[in-house]
Amino acid sequence: MDWQPLIESQPFLDYVPNELRQVTQYKNMAVGDSIFRIGDSVRNLFCVVKGEVQLIRHDKRGTKIILQRSRGGFFAEASLGSTAYHCDALAVETGILLCFPLAAFRTALDRNSPFRNVWIDQLAREVRKLRAQCERLSLNGAAERIIHYIESEGINDTVTLRQPRKSWASELGLSHESLYRTLKQLSNQGMLHTNGNKISLAPKEDEVPYRISSNDQTCDKPV
Repeated sequence: MDWQPLIESQPFLDYVPNELRQVTQYKNMAVGDSIFRIGDSVRNLFCVVKGEVQLIRHDKRGTKIILQRSRGGFFAEASLGSTAYHCDALAVETGILLCFPLAAFRTALDRNSPFRNVWIDQLAREVRKLRAQCERLSLNGAAERIIHYIESEGINDTVTLRQPRKSWASELGLSHESLYRTLKQLSNQGMLHTNGNKISLAPKEDEVPYRISSNDQTCDKPV
């Protein structure tokens, strides 16, 4: 397996010790592939190199609940300390996975302090990301959620989307109609600028006070 292209995609992988690299498997995934199901024994830790994986559960009515989306990096990290998975993992885009044997991954953490320290940093970033997501979903207005996302996930008030806008809408807890409508309103008010997949907040001096339309007082989906 050639690790250099993988490292360019996921810099964290540069710290994976050689002993762990030798037992890691490279897996192609297609849309609809089941990575694991609830109740399955935990045997691997997974990293998305390309594509998207969703962690899902279903409520008593059969409604799908998306617990986590991964378009790059590890997912279901909590399985490192579990014996069985507590959700389903489903590929929703064609892509590539790395499968790290659980026992070997634990051994690498125990024996390799640089790898362990980088893993701790990785988990800390994920906690911060999830905390920001919880804060964002507690906001009632679609505009507030969009602005919060750009401020928390972007760099210098600019975010480059690496997912379809329909998927982004779902992540924001909005219908895609509400997302498109609100983006247009914010753009018309001079509060943000779009350029392909790049969305930027306007400098403060360029902003016009945002006027909430009758269709944008609350979000479309309950959280």
